[in-house]
Amino acid sequence: MDGKAVKRKDRLQTMKLQRLLSLTRQALDKYELIEEGDCIAVGLSGGKDSLTLLYALHHLRRFYPKTYTLSAITVDLGLGNMDLEPAKVICEEFGIPYAIIPTEIGKILFDIRKEGNPCSLCAKMRKGALNEKARELGCNKIAYAHHRDDVIETMMMSLFYEGRFHSFSPKTYLDRMDLTVIRPMMFVTEADVIGFKNKYKLPVCKNPCPMDGYTKRQYVKDLIRELQKDQPHLKDCLFRAVLDGNIKGWPQAVK
Repeated sequence: MDGKAVKRKDRLQTMKLQRLLSLTRQALDKYELIEEGDCIAVGLSGGKDSLTLLYALHHLRRFYPKTYTLSAITVDLGLGNMDLEPAKVICEEFGIPYAIIPTEIGKILFDIRKEGNPCSLCAKMRKGALNEKARELGCNKIAYAHHRDDVIETMMMSLFYEGRFHSFSPKTYLDRMDLTVIRPMMFVTEADVIGFKNKYKLPVCKNPCPMDGYTKRQYVKDLIRELQKDQPHLKDCLFRAVLDGNIKGWPQAVK
């Protein structure tokens, strides 16, 4: 590869990072997700989404007008086959404290309770463990890596399975824990995340959950993909519907 090609490749990578930072900052500013002095715990699953979020928040804090600190937390479900060593290396490189919480959530769900639809209970238990550790570390906010496609899919799942128009909020205060959940990547598409992962060769940890790929969310994701073949702008329309939908609990966007 000649010198010009190397420079061009580096420029493309830089632009990709700049795009990630621009979209992330758009959410931070629009919904005032970060305040001066925040201590933010990043929920780090080891997947492409949470690793991308870690990159975004780390690089943004170099020039974001409000100072904040980061910690990373992984809730280990006890399912085995999770190689978190690469995540540890990244956190060390970024100077971010990293905590791994060992649990038996997997054993409880699949061996003891033998849950046929474990996702909701699993999410509740994971969030509980994450919240407790975040408070222990002195954090006042938790950042989840939900992206734009997650927002759309959650809205569709709410329509199909709950009969209501709803999706998770960019910012949610948990009064019992005195914690605020933020979702800084809500304007980042899954395609952007995949592109970022490929360009920077993020060390993604394979999801060990036996339900991965067999959930209601996966069904809705596949359905949207099929519908979009006939309506290329479907996701844009669905996302706009969420943003303009006056959903209960959503913060007022800054103009």
